Amino acid sequence: MNKRILQLALPNIITNITVPLLGMVDTAIVGHISEGHLGAIAIGTQIFNLIYWNFGFLRMGTSGFTAQAYGARRLDEAVRVFLRAITIALAIALLLLCLQHPIALLSKAIFNGSNNVITLALSYFFIRIWAAPATLGLYAIKGWFIGMQNSRLPMWMAIFINLVNIGCSLLFVLVLGWDIKGVALGTVIAQYSGLTVGLFFVAQRYGKLFRKHLSIDFVRQTLRWEEMKHFFRINGDIFLRTVCLAAVFTFITSESGRISDNILAVDNLIMLFFTLFSYIMDGFAYAGEALVGRYIGARDLRQLKSAVRHIMVWGLALTLVFTLLYALCGEWFLRLFSDKENIIEAARPYLFWSLIIPVCGFAAFLYDGIFVGATASRTMRNAMFMATGAFFAAYYGLRALYDAPLGEFAWNNILWAAFMIYLLARGIGQGLMVKKAVYGKIDN
Repeated sequence: MNKRILQLALPNIITNITVPLLGMVDTAIVGHISEGHLGAIAIGTQIFNLIYWNFGFLRMGTSGFTAQAYGARRLDEAVRVFLRAITIALAIALLLLCLQHPIALLSKAIFNGSNNVITLALSYFFIRIWAAPATLGLYAIKGWFIGMQNSRLPMWMAIFINLVNIGCSLLFVLVLGWDIKGVALGTVIAQYSGLTVGLFFVAQRYGKLFRKHLSIDFVRQTLRWEEMKHFFRINGDIFLRTVCLAAVFTFITSESGRISDNILAVDNLIMLFFTLFSYIMDGFAYAGEALVGRYIGARDLRQLKSAVRHIMVWGLALTLVFTLLYALCGEWFLRLFSDKENIIEAARPYLFWSLIIPVCGFAAFLYDGIFVGATASRTMRNAMFMATGAFFAAYYGLRALYDAPLGEFAWNNILWAAFMIYLLARGIGQGLMVKKAVYGKIDN
């Protein structure tokens, strides 16, 4: 079982680690320009997190449905899942492009920062939004590959996308001097390049499967409302779950900016520790998606339980590794992201949160993958509702209990404490429900 997990997890880890590395490069590029640029990239990135996280079901739902079809040896259904996901992705992307100006106005109202920071963030937004069709299409393609037990193709796609993105960003910003707009344009070019490569991989590796099943009648039946309802029901729960996720991270960015531009920059740096750990952990979560969905489709309870147990053991081991790594190299990471001494000095008192992130977060990440593979979307949704409620209750409760005047240091620590409670609540909530929501798929 460990061999199967690693065969799926390692390519996914390589895939995922390129994402935070890209964000780190973008942060490093603008972080060497000015403090305002660092805050702007934090807000600009969070705007797209708020948008795209809400449509994460295009990857997660596609992965779970495809893995179960693969396990049940219903490859015709796997093709249907791909067609549904791609169609929905493109429809949503076109809607986002039409609504870009209202989204920008809403973002301006939500996020706090100086006029200069907000202006820079919106200039980033209005360029990067044109990557929406490619970004959402890639969600669907990546989820489908994972469900088909193929994590190597997403790995090569991600490496290619991020090399193109980094190369374009360095060229546009450092050579051509296009500032934060150059970073955004690099992302747009890279996303469309990645979509082209992804579709090429689908045609090259699975062309025979698609040619066997594709016909006008097949497509018409696949996209009929009756056939789409189950897809939408599962993904609707994932959508609501992701709305809560986006709400928490958006609130954190907004509150950081409310405290000060300096704290906004600091929290963006500290959050990169969380981002790096989450993407490493998600490599094993994606392995969980593929294996859990496969064994549920095959009705193999013994292998299902074995997969879940082994994935959690891997998570505990990586938690220990990252806690030690952050303890030894925390300040080095900060200096890698920014050379502004005032920001490094301001971030140093909050570095201890990086040691707590792996302990509080590992179970939440892994259970997400396990529940996605089981298409246990309603349970995921309910656990996220509970965790989101715990976050806001902790934040406002701790603020109310704090006796002294609420200074910058105390305010930010309360924000991070509430975030740790949120991560714990997610992991514990899903852990309590795994027997019924995951194993029950076969027991019933």
